[in-house]
Amino acid sequence: MSTFKYRAKANSGNTIEGVVEALNTDEALDKISQLGYIPVRIEESQEKAKPKTSSSIQTTNAAGVSTGRINTRDITAFGRQLASLIRAGVPILRAVTLIGEQSQSIHFKGLMSNIHEDLKNGAPLSTALSKFPRLFPPLYIALISAGEASGNLDQVLTKITNHRQKQEEIMSRIRSAMVYPALMGLTGLGTIIFMLTFVMPRLMGIFSRLGGDLPLPTRILIQISSGLRQGWLWLVLAIVVILAAAALKGKSKGKSKFMSAVELRIPLVGSLSMKAEIARFGRTLELLLKSSITVVQALEVVIPVLSNQILKFEFMRAVKEVKEGGTLGGCLKKSKRFPPFMTNLLVVGEEAGKLDEALGEIADFYERETDEALRIMTALLEPLMILVMGLVVGFIVIAMLLPMFELNMMIK
Repeated sequence: MSTFKYRAKANSGNTIEGVVEALNTDEALDKISQLGYIPVRIEESQEKAKPKTSSSIQTTNAAGVSTGRINTRDITAFGRQLASLIRAGVPILRAVTLIGEQSQSIHFKGLMSNIHEDLKNGAPLSTALSKFPRLFPPLYIALISAGEASGNLDQVLTKITNHRQKQEEIMSRIRSAMVYPALMGLTGLGTIIFMLTFVMPRLMGIFSRLGGDLPLPTRILIQISSGLRQGWLWLVLAIVVILAAAALKGKSKGKSKFMSAVELRIPLVGSLSMKAEIARFGRTLELLLKSSITVVQALEVVIPVLSNQILKFEFMRAVKEVKEGGTLGGCLKKSKRFPPFMTNLLVVGEEAGKLDEALGEIADFYERETDEALRIMTALLEPLMILVMGLVVGFIVIAMLLPMFELNMMIK
């Protein structure tokens, strides 16, 4: 690959100079035009372009782009803005530059700079984005690749953005619904720990002076309080280990088969998980099919999006049968895990040649069901937590007051 020096006119009328890497003059002219410039003069430089090694790319990514610090909302906004600019006729290289310039995030600017560099060197957008799998998962890349092949990149970007916004809204509702129960649980737990570690030791001196046998609830409470005060360090370590394990598990690609099976069997939680997975499956597969991706390819992209390993296995089994000539609805109907409404609608949609529309209806239905199940679970969780906390605190209070009552009865 050679290096070409060029002089060109920008849209503002200013004359600019620069260099571009290309195999020949024609390719160099194409790249300059993609930048939004009008070539005036171009000549090949005597210096050859040095190929980028994998280590240099790794260094650039580590120094310029921290994918862990880029907000997912920035990626969603990137898709929306890029679609609008492409629709307005802005060359893709210029569009990426504009998006990077208006961002306040240094890491996002670095990401746009890396993507711009790859595009300038002739790589398609899907290839440039695939170097950042944490930000652009296989689903995103597959849709971008389909949009590039069909020439409808702006439409595909809009569909991706709408899909991401819906997923973000669902996750936002789930987080919002869990804020109050989590706050209530932490407050109740703090109250219990305070009573056991601060109030109870002061009462133990009074109980020891009373003499006689203490009531059973009081003896149980004393043992718990003593154990908590003596083993508080181990308790803190256990909590740290559990939180660290949960954080690592959250970064992994899914749950274990055992945890997936347990999740599906828990009342309310199992139903909510099933509906959420079906809604995600239906919406994602609909998006892929409407982007002219084949059913088998779409299924292979959709399966990693799911988090429940049991359902993943059922879908993988369905993919094998579809490859052998079976139908998706018929394959899923055999598993008996999926609700009849879903499988019957898939069968009807495949028979009518409107599988994407059937998937859209399935996604709409189960998204509404997920919202309703989440609302019910939240409504039940709040009074349940109040009841549990009330029982625990009530037991502690009664255990503390029982010796006083017995002493009062003895005096009388």
